[in-house]
Amino acid sequence: MSKTKSKKEIETANIADPSQWNFGTKCLQAGWKPKVGEPRVLPIFQSTTYKYEDVDDVERLFALKQSGNKYTRTGNPTVAAFESKITELEGGVGAVATASGQSAVLLAISNLVKAGDHIVASKHIYGGSYTLLSVRLAKLGIETAFINPEDSIAEIRKAFRPNTKVLFGETIGNPALGILDFEKLSKLAKEFDVPFFVDNTLATPFLVRPLQHGANVVIHSATKYIDGHAIALGGVVIDGGNYNWDNGKFPDLVEPDAQYANTSYTQKFGRAAFIAKARAQFLRDFGACLSPFNAFLLNLGLETLHLRMPQHSANALALAEYLSKNPAVNWVSYPGLKTNPNYKHIRKYFDYKGGSGVLTFGLKGGKAAIRSFVKALKVAALVVHVGDARTSVLHPATSTHSQLSPKDRLAAGIPDDMIRVSVGIEDPRDIIADFEQAINVSIKGGK
Repeated sequence: MSKTKSKKEIETANIADPSQWNFGTKCLQAGWKPKVGEPRVLPIFQSTTYKYEDVDDVERLFALKQSGNKYTRTGNPTVAAFESKITELEGGVGAVATASGQSAVLLAISNLVKAGDHIVASKHIYGGSYTLLSVRLAKLGIETAFINPEDSIAEIRKAFRPNTKVLFGETIGNPALGILDFEKLSKLAKEFDVPFFVDNTLATPFLVRPLQHGANVVIHSATKYIDGHAIALGGVVIDGGNYNWDNGKFPDLVEPDAQYANTSYTQKFGRAAFIAKARAQFLRDFGACLSPFNAFLLNLGLETLHLRMPQHSANALALAEYLSKNPAVNWVSYPGLKTNPNYKHIRKYFDYKGGSGVLTFGLKGGKAAIRSFVKALKVAALVVHVGDARTSVLHPATSTHSQLSPKDRLAAGIPDDMIRVSVGIEDPRDIIADFEQAINVSIKGGK
């Protein structure tokens, strides 16, 4: 007969298992496991090469029969620690870090899709991702059907084809700020038996973990909230380990790879087959690897993610509430507002009931007013970025989404009067005061 454990014994058992630690503790301590006498803080392994004494060891490395670092393009201890931490935070089975968020999207998609294949993607995605899918990959023979993720299942179902290989969307669309209905889209992905890729950049795993809601692969531009200080480029792809690659649609994951001693990724790596193949083939061949120094900086950013995201969310909500009452503002979109139609998805899916730090609003007076407003800002700055600790603004129609036609911009939820705000973690009173004085300047025509 087993003895019932006391509450203290249960807590001790949980704390002894790092996988059971709470999110904030993982932000600080997951990934790097120092041994006795080693640095407690993750060091920068600033090396391209690694010493071996046995030819057989190196041979096994190149045949994927032994794990280890052979060249920093495909693996480095500092990068590996960052990959391990974000894997733990997202609840996946493995990750590959890349040189940028854009290269992370490319690597994840290229790992599965080739000429003649088809993608279904949300039209409410970052402009760079939209262009990658609609222009660059189209030139390589890969077609994409763009859908409105807010449409009905019946309507979205029409976009799928027999050769569709990926369903792709963003947790919080940039900059339209729609929130994915994970239940609806994961149901469609399962119906057509394709993997569901989710870019979780604007939400971060602090707000929501897509793998818990039916996603199979998660992507981040780590340059944004993961870094949090606008100092380091980086991207990361996290494998959920929850898709059946043996379904006949992805033979490259199942059949022997002649380049690696006829290794079958599904047989060799099991649930981590997708991410193992991404590293072995595409990180090696494309070469868009994350530098050890940037991995060090991104790991530092993760250490405060659980502290920054609540403040970003609270400040954005305060600014959204102020703007919604300002007569010079046409409209305000922020999913954290209870009046926003996406608020129901925050209540349903988000672990922390905040809307992240990005909002958009329409300013009356056209481009002249927008120019005057931007020039008058004192705390906020005009930058091509989002997710910084400092508040910034951008006019998407003339920047990130300027490649799209006016019709396509509107379809993506980007009217010409839209100003995107990445709300920082300054004192919210100063942020609001700055916007108030800048709006007053725009009303007066820049005087």
